[in-house]
Amino acid sequence: MAHKKAEIPEKDCVTCGRPFVWRKKWEKNWDEVKYCSKKCASQRNQVAARFTK
Repeated sequence: MAHKKAEIPEKDCVTCGRPFVWRKKWEKNWDEVKYCSKKCASQRNQVAARFTK
């Protein structure tokens, strides 16, 4: 294995709050990634509406 798991960057999803780790497909835009999945990205407006009520 070329890298150690402890060195893989990790973020928390803006929608669900769960941690997710870096993936090769996010290599060029890791700083812009906010959501762990397409499902969370599509539900971002629903979560924001829940907190404003």
